[in-house]
Amino acid sequence: MVKGPGLYSDIGKKARDLLYKDYQTDHKFTITTLTASGVAITSSGIKKGDLLLGDVSTQLKNKNITTDVKVDTNSNLLATITVDEPAPGLKAILSFIVPDQKSARVELQYQHEYAGISTSLGLTANPVINFSGVVGNAALSLGTDVSFDTASGNLTKLNAGLNFIHTDLIASLLVNDKGDTLTASYYQTVSPITSTAVGAELSHSFSSNENTFTIGTQHALDPLTSVKARVNNYGRASALIQHEWRPKSLFTISGEVDTRAIEKSAKIGLALALKP
Repeated sequence: MVKGPGLYSDIGKKARDLLYKDYQTDHKFTITTLTASGVAITSSGIKKGDLLLGDVSTQLKNKNITTDVKVDTNSNLLATITVDEPAPGLKAILSFIVPDQKSARVELQYQHEYAGISTSLGLTANPVINFSGVVGNAALSLGTDVSFDTASGNLTKLNAGLNFIHTDLIASLLVNDKGDTLTASYYQTVSPITSTAVGAELSHSFSSNENTFTIGTQHALDPLTSVKARVNNYGRASALIQHEWRPKSLFTISGEVDTRAIEKSAKIGLALALKP
């Protein structure tokens, strides 16, 4: 893969992963098995309150083509076909949902040393066209993310972002919701040996004049166990511990408490992922 500025979705991703990834208040179980022919079959279930949801997915890799098929509890079938590098730096993705006839979509991604481009098109008579592009290098990049609805002739999405990387520090600035939301994020590696890092995110909504500030950290207790914690300006504090009890198999316990209403019960989430 070409080392460059990446795609637009990579802007601020390090901070987002630190602050939000793996935190949950639901109960989730995932198990993956591998057949002799190389097909990966994954079954997952999640309990949200009194609601129980599940899905079964399969993945088949053949040279540079990956086919994913998922069936959920609502009898929806999601298929994704990914062709990796039919040409240097290029990736092609075709996805569709059955029985939704308007869901078919094709996406092309191209990554260069000084640019990253992603464009997608709905396969309908009046499709929504999405384009995102980033220019720069591995240290500094500037990008935009735009969606256009050909049926209404309106821009449905207009975002812009800036990413700055210097050794162990990543700073990002995003303007979303057609200029209504401004988000600044910060990520810094404190100790690579223990995977210790800190991060923060500040979002301001101009329409509601509201600010949201979240700060968090992560640390590896040992090569197989890591902990994370975060708190925001609304008093919600969360923490998790994740242990890799066998290669690729993870057990995660996370919890959230409202420090402004400490009398309320804490929300506890469990996740177990088993992989061969």
